[in-house]
Amino acid sequence: MEYKSIYGEASYSFTEQKSEFISHICHVESDEDAVGYIDKIRSENRKARHNCYAYALKEGSILRYSDDGEPQGTAGAPIMDVIQKNGLTDVVIVVTRYFGGILLGKGGLTRAYSSGASGAVSAAKIMRLLPASIIKITLDYAYYDRISYSLPEFEVKITDTEYSDKVAVTLAIRAELAEKLTQKLSDLTNGSAIIDKIDEILYDFSA
Repeated sequence: MEYKSIYGEASYSFTEQKSEFISHICHVESDEDAVGYIDKIRSENRKARHNCYAYALKEGSILRYSDDGEPQGTAGAPIMDVIQKNGLTDVVIVVTRYFGGILLGKGGLTRAYSSGASGAVSAAKIMRLLPASIIKITLDYAYYDRISYSLPEFEVKITDTEYSDKVAVTLAIRAELAEKLTQKLSDLTNGSAIIDKIDEILYDFSA
């Protein structure tokens, strides 16, 4: 299964009808992490009228959100909707509102909190982890250039290269392409390459 989250944290802010909205998004992996981050944002914005939030955790498939005093369904749920529509997990988004004196109405609030959450997601660096095989290929130098030209077609990520009496290349490849790559390498080296599958992990090929 694909795992999609964010790296670190990010923020975004805008003004709507004189109310200032400040959004923060952060990678978290537990209830304790999420609550701790929400409390941190609250403590930094004590004068704000509302600190609405939503978070989604992979462990336990936990989904929680709060309107924090806004009319029911106008803040927490729209923030959660943004998280889910972006396919994110292990994230918390807190949207802080400094009230500007003009009532936005339920529709206006819903749009504002949704916009705040979307802005935070856009500002974040997305982490997209895919099922991957970690493979180590040991081969004679005579075949090294030949496989080097072929590897890019499989969109692999080379993680290590060792040079001794032979060349040993360690790489990550999407799990569904591992068998095809193994066959290709065997053909290119006339069956002489030693191909070891070291591990099965989730890997970010965009990093």
